Amino acid sequence: MLDFLDRHLTHDCEGISRRSFLTVGAATATGLTLSGFLAAREAQAAADLASGKIVKAPKAKSVIQLWMGGGPCHLDTFDPKPEAGEDYAGTYRKPLETNVKGMRINEKFEHMAKCADKYAIIRSMTHHTNGHETATYMMQTGTPPGGELVYPTYGAVVSMKKGQANDSNLPPYIMVPTPIGRISASGFLGANYAPFSTGGDPNSKDFRVGGIVPPKGMTEGRMSQRQSLLEMVDDFARELEGSPAIDAMSEHQKQAYGLILGDAKKAFDISEESDEVRDRYGRNKFGQSCLLARRLVEHGVPFVTVNSGGWDTHKKHFELMDQKLPPLDQAFAALLEDLAERGLLDSTIVVWGGEFGRRPKISREPPWNGGRQHFCTCFNSVVAGGGFTGGQVVGSSDRRGETVRDRPVYPWDLTSSIYQLLGIDPNGQLPHPHGCVAYVTPATGGKVQSGGLLQEIM
Repeated sequence: MLDFLDRHLTHDCEGISRRSFLTVGAATATGLTLSGFLAAREAQAAADLASGKIVKAPKAKSVIQLWMGGGPCHLDTFDPKPEAGEDYAGTYRKPLETNVKGMRINEKFEHMAKCADKYAIIRSMTHHTNGHETATYMMQTGTPPGGELVYPTYGAVVSMKKGQANDSNLPPYIMVPTPIGRISASGFLGANYAPFSTGGDPNSKDFRVGGIVPPKGMTEGRMSQRQSLLEMVDDFARELEGSPAIDAMSEHQKQAYGLILGDAKKAFDISEESDEVRDRYGRNKFGQSCLLARRLVEHGVPFVTVNSGGWDTHKKHFELMDQKLPPLDQAFAALLEDLAERGLLDSTIVVWGGEFGRRPKISREPPWNGGRQHFCTCFNSVVAGGGFTGGQVVGSSDRRGETVRDRPVYPWDLTSSIYQLLGIDPNGQLPHPHGCVAYVTPATGGKVQSGGLLQEIM
């Protein structure tokens, strides 16, 4: 039996329990308001305790994570198995050849087939749990579950290690359009590194980012009047109290209004894009979310998650896939091509996947009637840009996609590889408020099974 607990990390630490994380960690899981983000960012002066010299110079500056919450099926996306028969392949038995010889993908992926040279498919992802919450935790943090420490997502780690966006008013970790609700994104790093969530639907005509874009009917003139009034109140309060806390609050308010009224808000203004560009991504929630992610990395945001749920297809699996695959195909391909055309793909890692896959054998019996169940034994992820070599396939599954045939890749292998390309040492340390020894990727210490870094595509 594998020991997935790196126990030596927490033996002297009165850390946060898993149960406490579930009950009280929801505050950071839901993302921050703008003022909360700005206040939290300065409330905690967390030091970077990374030790260990980075061997390779960073190749990437930003990450766009395309998160498919619920678990997309590998057979119906990037590892088709038409030869396995109808009980496994279902209705998708005519995979497409791509512009990379020998690389086949789902028949609905017409756009992705034309740009396969830009991405690599990992066909041997694996871990040990079929539970959504624990699997999400592993894939988002690159950390095995257990012990007392609740680890931050790698978005939060990148936020801490890489700092703010080029535009200093923009949060360094942004989720579009909604946060991933099954985990505490910032873990023991605290609210200072929780993601900012845009909310809303980027495809909506009146899309407004909560806390940044003024409410409908609120002109910038009225916002400026409110700012002036608030400053007068703050000045009066300072005269009465002379409180450093009030001084700090005023500074956060100034930063917040600076984002609302300043140039930084343009990063979120998707209406600045031409109709041609918006049509290219697809006029739907996922497509426009991907376009917004591109705009944000253009403005120097280090980590953007596009959160796309609905992949938990226990029932009516193929009906749902017929609806979800075409928008995914269009937007994913448009994002890769657009980044490449703008000279951003070399410095931007794009990573696609969910917490696990779906069982290869279709559940035709009631009540599932053609659904697919959770499956962690073998599934897919896709990576592109930022130093990853495109047009490659890492690992493989057996003829039915039920087991990893060669080159297993674990969640911590993937996150460690991303860290390396960003110039972050996976063996370095993270600051913990209770003084615990906490590593960027604790699984790299040899306590758990690992396939190692993705050197073949780095």
